[in-house]
Amino acid sequence: MIRLRRVPLPPATVVRLGEYTEDIRQQAAGPDRRARAKNLWASSSARRQVRPALVAGLAEMAPGHERCMYCGDSQGTDVDHFEPKSRTPLRTFDWLNHLLACSYCNSNQKRDLFPTAPDGTPLLVDPTAEDPLDHLRLVLPLGTYRGLTDRGRACIEIFGLNRRPVLVKGRRDAYATARHSIELWRIAMDRGQGDKAREIVKVAWNRPLADVLVAMFHQSEHPAADALFVGEEDVLALLRDPGLRAGFLRGARLAR
Repeated sequence: MIRLRRVPLPPATVVRLGEYTEDIRQQAAGPDRRARAKNLWASSSARRQVRPALVAGLAEMAPGHERCMYCGDSQGTDVDHFEPKSRTPLRTFDWLNHLLACSYCNSNQKRDLFPTAPDGTPLLVDPTAEDPLDHLRLVLPLGTYRGLTDRGRACIEIFGLNRRPVLVKGRRDAYATARHSIELWRIAMDRGQGDKAREIVKVAWNRPLADVLVAMFHQSEHPAADALFVGEEDVLALLRDPGLRAGFLRGARLAR
């Protein structure tokens, strides 16, 4: 999971979302309100009038080529409700409650699960509202996540971030590919091939599992970076290079 920037929706879509929410609000709290929210979300009018704009906005925000905002690997195909409709029906048409998810994360992993702390606050991390790196650390050579907080551990459990072999192997492979990318960038820049270097950056950010590249840059600034990159001092030196950091982190914004 990586930090994402939420984009604004077209004004007409915002108005229509508000109308749907008001329609739900007219129902008495409880089963009637949940049923109304479910029916409205599935209605042909919602699919026609608001879903295209929601999907377009989420696709613009998503990492790489519209990757799932939870696992970062598979293609994002579903509009997921961060807080499930069954729990908070009034947020069914709330733009701030919508994320792009792959069908596996949405239907097989998260479903209607939404763990909370004893005080009622959510344990899952919304990557558009806060930085997941405050709660999760990727162990780069292993391709597994370590929870830094209860919320990070909840994300690992709910989304199966360490239980899905294809994800773990994918992160290990992505780490090897990312190391190669930064080495190629350095070579291209040393040869004065600026256009080639920019293309390397663009391709690197558009690959699946961009969270690996984010973790590399983040961990290179950590006080324990020397221990985190033990045996890979050459990689750490590249990640700390101001020119490389500027080129890649600027490219992260342009690649979306």
